[in-house]
Amino acid sequence: MVSVSININGKVETHFIEERTLLVNFIRENCRLTGTHIGCDTAQCGACTVHLNDKAIKSCNVLALQADGSTVKTIESLIQSDGNLHPMQIAFNEEHALQCGYCTPGMIMSALNLLEMYPNPSEDLIREQISSNLCRCTGYHNIVKAIKSAAVKMNFKNSIA
Repeated sequence: MVSVSININGKVETHFIEERTLLVNFIRENCRLTGTHIGCDTAQCGACTVHLNDKAIKSCNVLALQADGSTVKTIESLIQSDGNLHPMQIAFNEEHALQCGYCTPGMIMSALNLLEMYPNPSEDLIREQISSNLCRCTGYHNIVKAIKSAAVKMNFKNSIA
C-alpha cells in the first residue's frame, strides 16, 4: 500500500491504495465521486474522461500513483457556486445531447477541454476531437450542436467578464 494525495475538485484527497489502483477507481471508490464512469477499462470509450492538470485524459489508463500531487477535475467540479449547472451541461440539456447519459460526463469533460483549445470550433473539428468518446445512443448530432451552443454561451460569458 502507498499513500497518494490528489487535489480533486479543489479538495486534497489522501488515501492508502494498492500501487496498481487506476485513477478512475481512486476517484470513484476512494473519493466517492461516481460521476466519472467506467466503460471499457481499455481507454477506448472515454466514459472515464477527467481533467488532469487541465488536460482531458482517460482516467482508466492512468494509475492513481502517477497522479500523486496533481490536480484533477471531474464532472462534479462543474457545479456553479450558486448551485446552477455549467453552461456546457445546460447546452447538453437544451440540445437533447444525451439519452442514456452514460457517456455524458466524459463527453462533457472532453468538450470543455476542446473549447479551452479552440473557443469557436467548426463542426468538423468538434467531430474529430470527440471521436475518442463513444456514444451508442445519440448519433452525435445533438452532441455537436450542444458543444457549438456552449461555445457561443461561454465566449459571450467570457467577453463580458
